[in-house]
Amino acid sequence: MHFQPKILFLLLIFFPLFIMGQTAVVEGTVIDENNKIVELANVAVIGEKGGTTTDKQGHFTLIVPAEKEIFLSISFIGFSDKHIRLHLKEGEHKVIKPRLKSMSTELPGFEVKDEQLRTESMVRLNPKVATLTPTIAGGVADIIKTLPGVSSNNELSSQYSVRGGNFDENLIYVNDIEIYRPFLVSAGQQEGLSFVNSQLVSSLLFSAGGFGAQYGDKMSSVLDVKYRKPAEFGGNFSISLLGAELSLGGISKNNKFTYLLGGRYKTNNYILNNMDTQGEYKTNFFDFQSQFTYEFNPKWDLSFLGYYSRNRYKVTPTSRETDFGTIQEALRFKVYFDGNETDKFEMMQGGLTLGFHPTKDLDLKLIASAFSTLEMETYDVQGQYWIGKLDNNLGSEGFGEAIQTNGIGTYLEHARNYFKASVFTLEHKGSFTQGKRFLKWGVRYQYQMVDDVLREWEMIDSAGYSIPNPGGIPGDPQPDNPNLEINYFAAAKNVVNINRLAAFVSNRWHFNLKNNDLISLTAGLRAYYWDYNNEFLLAPRINLSYKPYKKQNIVFRFATGVYYQPPFYREMRNMDGTLNPNIKSQKSIHFILGSDYRFQAWNRPFIFTAELYYKHLDNLIPYVVDNVRIRYYADQLAKGYATGIDLKVYGEFVKGIDSWLSISFMKTEEDIYGDYYYNYFNAEGEKIGSGDEPDPEAAENVKVEPGYIPRPSDRRVNFSILFQDYIPGAPYLTMHLRLLYSTGMPFGPPDSERYTQTLRMPDYRRVDIGFSWQFVNEGTSFGPKNPFRGFNSMILSLEVFNLLQTFNTISYIWVKDINNRQYAVPNYLTPRLLNLKLAIAF
Repeated sequence: MHFQPKILFLLLIFFPLFIMGQTAVVEGTVIDENNKIVELANVAVIGEKGGTTTDKQGHFTLIVPAEKEIFLSISFIGFSDKHIRLHLKEGEHKVIKPRLKSMSTELPGFEVKDEQLRTESMVRLNPKVATLTPTIAGGVADIIKTLPGVSSNNELSSQYSVRGGNFDENLIYVNDIEIYRPFLVSAGQQEGLSFVNSQLVSSLLFSAGGFGAQYGDKMSSVLDVKYRKPAEFGGNFSISLLGAELSLGGISKNNKFTYLLGGRYKTNNYILNNMDTQGEYKTNFFDFQSQFTYEFNPKWDLSFLGYYSRNRYKVTPTSRETDFGTIQEALRFKVYFDGNETDKFEMMQGGLTLGFHPTKDLDLKLIASAFSTLEMETYDVQGQYWIGKLDNNLGSEGFGEAIQTNGIGTYLEHARNYFKASVFTLEHKGSFTQGKRFLKWGVRYQYQMVDDVLREWEMIDSAGYSIPNPGGIPGDPQPDNPNLEINYFAAAKNVVNINRLAAFVSNRWHFNLKNNDLISLTAGLRAYYWDYNNEFLLAPRINLSYKPYKKQNIVFRFATGVYYQPPFYREMRNMDGTLNPNIKSQKSIHFILGSDYRFQAWNRPFIFTAELYYKHLDNLIPYVVDNVRIRYYADQLAKGYATGIDLKVYGEFVKGIDSWLSISFMKTEEDIYGDYYYNYFNAEGEKIGSGDEPDPEAAENVKVEPGYIPRPSDRRVNFSILFQDYIPGAPYLTMHLRLLYSTGMPFGPPDSERYTQTLRMPDYRRVDIGFSWQFVNEGTSFGPKNPFRGFNSMILSLEVFNLLQTFNTISYIWVKDINNRQYAVPNYLTPRLLNLKLAIAF
């Protein structure tokens, strides 16, 4: 039998119409946990175009494909997505009544601001996004870096800056226990794993400022993490070129005991072997976390959080080659190394929480925790360097080759640094709900011990002459021979014991006006005392919100408060290792005006948030940043400010999957008390130099006060995108993209005055992209003998780090030639890298 060409042509035309005719109808009403209708919920078939939204009665009707398996997705911001599997016959009319569950600590979802959080300066995030987004460091911090007001210029580190603050100004809590970061880490590649294990997390709350009195004594931000309580046995396992991790959780048969275990291993060898400095790298980072809970009865429960981490970083560098400069003056820096660096960091932390719930309105907790860190940083590294000028003539046969030697020299770096610290904490927290009031209180005692041994120095030599070289006249019988000078030297041994007391109380009220508009007011007071200098502090904080009844899609917020930051230890220590016995707490007063607007675009839900802020800063301790190492001028004080605006749009740019973009504009400056210098002028009025003291030989000395200068965290513009997409018709093939852009940070030469450190690094630009295939999913079925039958999900991911191969600068190495000319050679971050990852959930 043979088909005629005309018949075949007609079949090709009408076959799509025949397929389109195979449809069915799904109708329903979407409700929440309290049986209330959900208006404007998004309803769509995953992988298909089109969709609809629920009306004022929560009702929807949708035409869907028939005679095949489909997944109906129902979503609304503030609720967990609901997926319903359907297989309808042609012409079938299906009536359903889906119930959406609100976001809670047991039901993580993509970032939302639920109704209560909309009235506060907090956002809720989902740790699941951290497991899907392609990042080198891996973890919750890489998602926080995409939020407005947050910036980072180091993909190897989990540290971030918030609204002009530094890394030491961010609070992190896990299960109400404050988390600390290592002290001696000086570079991102040494850092290893951050504390928060995203596989164990159920809830993430983040505030970039204006947070309540219940959160402790830092000036910039707070990250409040809660680990989950498993309802059944399950776990996750993943392995990649960067490491592996395993987590397990379960519950006893009588539902009284739960356990949660997580172990992670990471190595940076693959990354470091692709950077400028070549050598033998031996890095391994390991941590183990556990959470156990036991419910004695409905009123009493006990939980334990344990953490242990061990980081090892050893490198024997051999050589380095870095090209830098400009098109007009292209230079090459070549170094041959001797020696090695060995660093060890070992941290332990544990917390025991006893909970008492005498009534449904009263919640009481007693928390005892301990933290210990043992750190060692040792290195002896000699670098013999050469600086050459490159041929920049595009038409030259030797383009890119060295044609001139600008400098030859040697530098030697030495360190024997040992740091031990312990912190013991006993704390009580409570909360009470009565009608429209919500009262919180707490009191905490903390004992801190620090034992710090510091000894490090650096020598720079150029062509056999120790810098500084005074020059001289050839054949001079009495040349000037200055003493050999070490470029930098610091040595100290400090033992510090500190007692700290803190307490807070806060209350929240809701007021309904006559027109049913809602006003929410949260007021709190925090008190603090530490005996290092007998400083007593009071910090009031207020948060006010207004929600119009006729326009419930919008909320206005105002927050203000005083935020003190008593020094832990790092802020007390000067560059030379000495301590400032008269150190005082840094102070920040926040003023924040914000709004939260929900809207529909392309029949999909979105949220637009905006916050305008001003922070008045006083008793600031000036500092410099080198990579991730913060070094303070502990004997100086400054005043300052930070002001800016944060904007973010979050929602379903692609139907059924959430993404967001944010942009921030910020300016932060400081004015150091008592800093000045003199400009020297000759008799003709020409400037002939400058210095800290008047020059008796100058015709005129003019005293100059520098005034306000940019703080080291002054990034004027930050822009970020976290975008997720899937292949049409194949919802289990997804793409995840993370884009970061920020303008350059200020910096300056080493051993220079703070007012001279106003140069700018190049802008930070980075794009990471990942492609994931979930080849085992909720629609996959296995036979009884299939070895994969126990797996709920299997995801294979291909990640491309630094897609655009951008050479971002994290810091500089400063070298000199015999003429004392300084060169700032950039230390570049990671190049383009590929990573393959397999993740399994069971």
